[in-house]
Amino acid sequence: MPEKNSYPPLDTPKPVADGVWVVDDRPLHPLGAPIPIRMTVVRLANGDLLLHSPCRYSPVLAAELERLGPIRHLVAPSFGHWMFVTGWRRARPRAVTWAAPGLRRRRQVRAAGLRIDHDLTDEPPAVWAGELDQVVLRAGPFAEVAFYHRASRALLLTDLVLNLEPERIPVFWRGPLRLLGVTAPAAKAPAYLRALIAANRSEAAAAAARLVAFAPERVIFAHGDWFRDRATERLRSSLGWLLDPGSRRSAAAPAVIVGATALAVVAAGLVAVRAVRRRR
Repeated sequence: MPEKNSYPPLDTPKPVADGVWVVDDRPLHPLGAPIPIRMTVVRLANGDLLLHSPCRYSPVLAAELERLGPIRHLVAPSFGHWMFVTGWRRARPRAVTWAAPGLRRRRQVRAAGLRIDHDLTDEPPAVWAGELDQVVLRAGPFAEVAFYHRASRALLLTDLVLNLEPERIPVFWRGPLRLLGVTAPAAKAPAYLRALIAANRSEAAAAAARLVAFAPERVIFAHGDWFRDRATERLRSSLGWLLDPGSRRSAAAPAVIVGATALAVVAAGLVAVRAVRRRR
């Protein structure tokens, strides 16, 4: 039975637009909080499939996808979205792996033995140039590569926008996740990520402006209820902390404080939950 904080049907491609599908998976539980995850699938003009932020591999899902086209490209578009690429890579060793800049240097990635064929940049590779545009947003150790699918006017993100619906979140987690700024209708990057990005403000703001300038009709991201309507307007609002000069000047310090507070609340909650379980 699907968890409450998920978007069934799970582990199956659901059409979004011509040549674009999403695959929702059961949530991850970082620090115990249930966070839904989503993969986006794009069929290129030559019929090949690109898996953006791959979810968990399963033979059944792979077979369903290959009815849509051959799986040729595995994309790890940010520092937090690479873990499940390894399973797809083992099952489809001929697929090409693309990754956010710097990801290959991460200790966890090297320890996992993930082979990365190409680093992504702002310049699309020849294989999908003219179909997908790319924008790299860097901030300290973090990098995310956003993709814009021209034909469907779909913008593909991972962690720059989270939109977790409070009614789908267990009561205990609603407060901490609200403090992090990732619950609807706020729909922002988590506070700690905003603080990191603020350290590279001018470059990040330019990248964010490019994303809004695409004027997407839909914005698909990895966590929560993605933007099916008023997408450009909602994207501009979600990135307002970065785009608006007035909010940018004072964003970093409050984000650090809020992020630290939320993490402290989460940590305290985990201690309490474990204590209750031990008593049982």
